[in-house]
Amino acid sequence: MLDELLGRADLKERIAELEEDKRHLERQLEAEQERRADAASARQEAQQRANRLEDRIADLEGTVDRLRDEEGSLDYRRRERLRGERLAAVLDRLESVDTDPEGALTAYVADDTPDAVRDGFGDRATLVSEATPCLAVTDDAGLVSATLSVPAPPDPFAEWGDGFQFDRTWFEPEGQFTLALVRSDLFAMGEYDGRERTAFHGFDSDLKSQHSKGGFSQARFERLRDEQIDSHVDRCLEALDERTTDPLYVVGERTVLPEFSSVADVTATVDATGDPEPALDDAFRDFWTVQLRTI
Repeated sequence: MLDELLGRADLKERIAELEEDKRHLERQLEAEQERRADAASARQEAQQRANRLEDRIADLEGTVDRLRDEEGSLDYRRRERLRGERLAAVLDRLESVDTDPEGALTAYVADDTPDAVRDGFGDRATLVSEATPCLAVTDDAGLVSATLSVPAPPDPFAEWGDGFQFDRTWFEPEGQFTLALVRSDLFAMGEYDGRERTAFHGFDSDLKSQHSKGGFSQARFERLRDEQIDSHVDRCLEALDERTTDPLYVVGERTVLPEFSSVADVTATVDATGDPEPALDDAFRDFWTVQLRTI
């Protein structure tokens, strides 16, 4: 009663309201502070995640650059030209390899690289493709990994076994065969029994080597030269018909070799100059030289 008389009741109610408002504001402040703390934590976590993603991107970019560099620098471990005793020794070593069943891969790759070679050589299968046509050998432990050029190649194949599967006659002159060297101005043919030549036939053909400025036109000169080459090729084909041994290997200039692809078992380019007989000896040596590339 006294508070009402003195007007203190309204003041007490107002104080109570203000205290309630204060508590409400304090709760709002606490909630806002918590929200801001959560937001700050969320921002911090987001920034940390962004940093981790940036690091991961940098790592992946580094990996891509490294793999690109490795691919660009992929090369054979060594190269060697093999002939004679050295070739025989390398073939002996390959024949001596003995693995578990399906432990050794042998493939003759003439053009497209088969899946078995891609699986066997992995990321270095590109080096096999670069060496084609070739014989490719590797084992499941990666102890042996190489390609060899093949003078007398078989049909393409790829197979796993307990050793490397190849025939030495693909690489070494054995038995009877004919080797002929053909240039646009020369022919030389030898019949062989292994490395021994048992017969020889060769000849030169006249071939205009340059255009005379005071003579006929360039077009006529080229036509006459082509006619001379055609006549020479016909003469070479007639000589090949006289051979008595097979198979027939024809080597020589790239420009004329297509004319002999229908009669030869194998054709190959060689750089053999000089007179017919010594040129044939050079061609024989080049043809039976094997290029070894270790991968």
